[in-house]
Amino acid sequence: MSDIQEDIYTKDGTVDYKGRPAIRKKTGNWKACPFILANECCERLAYYGMATNLVNYITTRLNMGNAAAVIAVSNWSGTCYVMPLIGAFVADSFLGRYLTIVIFMLIYSLGMSILTLSASVKALRPSCSNAVCDPTNLQTTIFFVALYMIALGTGGIKPCVSSFGADQFDENDESEKKSKSSFFNWFYLVINIGALIASSVLVWVQMNVGWAWGFGIPAAAMLVSVCSFLFGTKLYRIQKPDGSPLTRIAQVIVASFRKSGTKVPENKALLYEIADKSAIEEGSRKLKHTDQFSFLDKAAVQILDDKFSMSPWRICTVTQVEELKSVIRLLPIWVSCIVFSAVYGQMSTMFVLQGNTFDPHIVAGFTIPSASLSIFDTLSMIIWVPIYDRLIVPIARKLTGNQRGFTQLTRMGIGLVISILAMLCAGSVERARLNKVKELNLYDSNSEYVPISIFWQVPQYFFIGAAEVFTFIGQLEFFYDQAPDSMRSMCSALSLTTMSLGSYLSTLLVTIVIYATTRNGQPGWIPDNLNEGKLHYFFFFLGGLSSISFLLYLIAARWFTYKNADDL
Repeated sequence: MSDIQEDIYTKDGTVDYKGRPAIRKKTGNWKACPFILANECCERLAYYGMATNLVNYITTRLNMGNAAAVIAVSNWSGTCYVMPLIGAFVADSFLGRYLTIVIFMLIYSLGMSILTLSASVKALRPSCSNAVCDPTNLQTTIFFVALYMIALGTGGIKPCVSSFGADQFDENDESEKKSKSSFFNWFYLVINIGALIASSVLVWVQMNVGWAWGFGIPAAAMLVSVCSFLFGTKLYRIQKPDGSPLTRIAQVIVASFRKSGTKVPENKALLYEIADKSAIEEGSRKLKHTDQFSFLDKAAVQILDDKFSMSPWRICTVTQVEELKSVIRLLPIWVSCIVFSAVYGQMSTMFVLQGNTFDPHIVAGFTIPSASLSIFDTLSMIIWVPIYDRLIVPIARKLTGNQRGFTQLTRMGIGLVISILAMLCAGSVERARLNKVKELNLYDSNSEYVPISIFWQVPQYFFIGAAEVFTFIGQLEFFYDQAPDSMRSMCSALSLTTMSLGSYLSTLLVTIVIYATTRNGQPGWIPDNLNEGKLHYFFFFLGGLSSISFLLYLIAARWFTYKNADDL
């Protein structure tokens, strides 16, 4: 094949929807992105339209207390963000990202449909009298079955869509490689456009029109999401699955232990590696040897007098060894972002319950639901993404000489600092509210609003939105970029599990706080009547944990070594 013919096709091993080598000018790049971005926007509208106000549905319709509702939402949210490990495994090992997205979107849509039925069909929705609901065990079970079907569905989508979008840009084309960084910014922007509509329009519908419409509209949005993704099929560049990444990791570990007594040669060029052509056919770039975790290098030492020496469980390539090293390097960064995710999760739980106690009136006859305040997180994101992409990055690029402006790790660290400010702000607002409760002697009433505007909560939402722009987008790009080519879905899923563990951490902290503060008949920090509680202590506690987490992050970031790949 001549050089001119080779230039027609992408060089990263991608194919079109019929399995043919992808033609550069007819597939991928920005021409394919509108369908992916529209899909993500509608899917996030569906997700946040259902999840943003979920804690209020559980307390009012399922008749659970504040703490129980927070734990239920946190556990479900944690499951939503741990399921991507399953979706990523299926995508990388068997189906590829495209088919995985399609199949799990259908599961997601079915779950949204059942959820809508649970709030609209008389036999399935809880019966209520005088604002008090009495759900049956069957009704509660159907509701949670629908929720966890949605969690399974979102698990196949979350780790794949962002990576699938990034796959549309050829790593070996400099102009396309630069565009990929902008893709992650705009990808996160459309997420927040969907969230903006959900937290404003859909929350209002749920609180003023009814939950049947409030869940039905997100279900319809999910169907639109499916259609949008399918319409772009002919334009997509598709990476073929490259076998189970877990198997490749296991082979390195087993081979290195089998040869634990073998000496690694001083000349690392003697370590086993496959030919360039083979690597190109797999669509993966070779990784250069690094000196960290030298014990694993034993897996690439070939023992010539061993007749089984070429077994993949006895000999691995340098690239395969470096893939495992890359994953190990990501783990300390991953761990240090868990507390940030716990802070982020407060928007759909504690912030909503806190907002229920403020005065929601805007103008005569019009009120704003507490869950709708997450609109200010979304607005913050929508404001900050283009500012960061068009203003901050060019300035930082001139100052640092880095094409991205800041390194990915620096960007994430800035967001962690902002998240600490968010918790300090939330705690200060709650303390001011409790001072007003004390002044007016409102301890015995949780039904009357404290005469302080709900808009006092706006700064804490705004801080979290700014933190997302730096940490979550940086994390999304960082885990995709630093992941081995054959493990990108898995590493994107690993990135998302910080959200899962953050949610479970929130559940654990709430459980511990309730146990520790409700002894001897005390109401505790988080009682059903927040006027009797000390919610600000919980926010300040999270701020302290975030500060410790940031210090650990600085250590992990200083130790981290960026991936060094050979171009194809």
